[in-house]
Amino acid sequence: MAQSRLTRLTIERAAAIIIFMLLFALAARIPVDTDTWWHIRSGEWTLTQGMITADPFSSTFNGQPWINHSWGAQIILYAVWQAGGAFGLAVYMAGLATAGMYFVYRMCAGNTYLRGFALILGAATAAVFWSPRPQMLSFFLSAVVLYLLFLYKRKQIDRLWLIPILMGVWGNLHAGFSIGLIFMGGVIGGEILNNLLNRGGEHVVPWRGVGKLIVIALLSVAALVINPYGLQMLAVPFQTVSIGALRAYIQEWNPPNFAGRETWPFLALLVGVVVTALADRRRFDWTEVVLVLGTAFMALTAGRNIAVFAVVATPILTYHVVALMQRRGWTLRPMTRVSPMIARLNLLLVIVVLFGAAAKVLLVLDAETVDAAFRETLPVSAVEYLRDNPPTGTMFNSYNWGGYLLWALPDRPVFVDGRTDLYGDAFLRRWLDAATGGDGWRDLFAEYDVGFTVIETGSGLAAVLASEPGWRLAYSDDLASIYVRAA
Repeated sequence: MAQSRLTRLTIERAAAIIIFMLLFALAARIPVDTDTWWHIRSGEWTLTQGMITADPFSSTFNGQPWINHSWGAQIILYAVWQAGGAFGLAVYMAGLATAGMYFVYRMCAGNTYLRGFALILGAATAAVFWSPRPQMLSFFLSAVVLYLLFLYKRKQIDRLWLIPILMGVWGNLHAGFSIGLIFMGGVIGGEILNNLLNRGGEHVVPWRGVGKLIVIALLSVAALVINPYGLQMLAVPFQTVSIGALRAYIQEWNPPNFAGRETWPFLALLVGVVVTALADRRRFDWTEVVLVLGTAFMALTAGRNIAVFAVVATPILTYHVVALMQRRGWTLRPMTRVSPMIARLNLLLVIVVLFGAAAKVLLVLDAETVDAAFRETLPVSAVEYLRDNPPTGTMFNSYNWGGYLLWALPDRPVFVDGRTDLYGDAFLRRWLDAATGGDGWRDLFAEYDVGFTVIETGSGLAAVLASEPGWRLAYSDDLASIYVRAA
């Protein structure tokens, strides 16, 4: 009995296990994203003070109405942080990333080798997005929703009733629920085109099925309203996208920079899916066309959408590769039966990779390594100085560090942080002008009675304050500078 079970560990199955262990190790990284910290603080506030309906954290918008669309995910992040610290956050993030890619794997065509290659490319593409923030839940849930739509379209397995339930949960976790609506809209639009232009094509959902998809989409929108903020939640994605300052300053809202190596997997996946689709002589599946072109446009407009494109494009790439291989008579035949010796070697390889992946995670998340990474990317030393030498007046801070300062200095309201939907375009542009040393900084400082700053050492404002009468440099390191207004 033991031997027969052992021989089931074929090379193909061993490869699949190894792929997911490597993906987990790839996704496990030190949580240095500054927005993570304001989410953790918000989760703590929600648990201890109640649901947030007005800003409790800033000096500039304190008491102003605010829809905390990520409240559920923030409670989870706070609980993970309390339970496991930075290590727990990294494992949580890696778990969601791996789980999302598992559903992408289930959508892929071909054998394990082809799926594994596509999955690695898709994971490398999406990895630029992975960080311990509520958006990781959106990544996971987007893969699940697309998988359910895939089952309905390609395998005629009807589990669409799960989608409104998932959307109702998603609406209480993160405003990325808009991705689910985009996927449903893309499938509905694509299937309408398939019925009009591609009658008799493979995997075309009939008109009755399109009607059911529309009903499911409407039920999903209704489910999204079941949250502490009601109908207001539906407007949050539109409010965020409309903020022009995001594209002017925040990197993840800018088009991808193809000079950076982190975007090359995205470029490879984009080129690969387009080339294989054109080489595939079958009639276009318009759902695939709509989803690929739509998410590619989103990714090329804002880099944060690259992961959305990866979820869509990875399985579609395999569909076209399989079709091309079948047309040319190319096959990869995995071993379905192996000898006990080969099975033992497979098991040994899995164990070696498991220990290697675990060692990588433990070494990267070692306490000293984590502390060094925090000090390299976050103003940890500047915060320590402020705790020992608290200045008076309002704090003006870097946008990039607002989330960390909000968490690390809970008694000091921040000037600005990552909650762009709270601050709005007009205020963020005023902040940006001041942070770069523009002419409006004096008026802004006077309006809010700014008494000290926590800004990047090489920023435009730091250069201005260095020679400004009435301001002195109280602290500086390679990362952060604190300027204090003279009494």
